[in-house]
Amino acid sequence: MKSTDLIDRIAEATGGTKADAKTALETVLTSIVQAAEVGDEVSLPGFGKFTVRHTAARMGRNPATGAEMQIPASRKLVFAPAKAVKDQLTGVNQKKA
Repeated sequence: MKSTDLIDRIAEATGGTKADAKTALETVLTSIVQAAEVGDEVSLPGFGKFTVRHTAARMGRNPATGAEMQIPASRKLVFAPAKAVKDQLTGVNQKKA
């Protein structure tokens, strides 16, 4: 699914315009990134949590040459789905045919 598909679905569900739906989607995504920049956790009940994970600097290998190299420390945005989402994806609590 692409962002245009999400925009179409939002516009259809709300009865609004695609421009309004695009603004809403961009606002949500920008807000998540801005919260992550300052280290805040974004929790969407029933959907999941976005958190920032810090990784320490470490030694690695260049796969092309085999030479050792330093991999710098970094911050990554991580998503952890809520239990309801995990259950839906794995088919837990769904009616069997």
